[in-house]
Amino acid sequence: MIEDAGYGEYFVHRTGHGIGLEGHEDPYLVAGNTEPLRPGMAFSIEPGIYLPGRHGARIEDICVCTADGGERLNLVTRDLVVLP
Repeated sequence: MIEDAGYGEYFVHRTGHGIGLEGHEDPYLVAGNTEPLRPGMAFSIEPGIYLPGRHGARIEDICVCTADGGERLNLVTRDLVVLP
């Protein structure tokens, strides 16, 4: 999706990582990692786009792998909020 939108070269961060006792741990959700996700695993999904010399943005969700797919745990709105 990021590449299709023309931002592939600006996606310089991993997609996410496991969350457990250490905060940042395996599995690292990054191209080339072939470790299967198993039910009960918790991880972040945090793609970021960084435009050099301008700005960057990252949306972070915490998810749990289930037998049927995945479940996002943080359900806050993703709508743009403009602060005064």
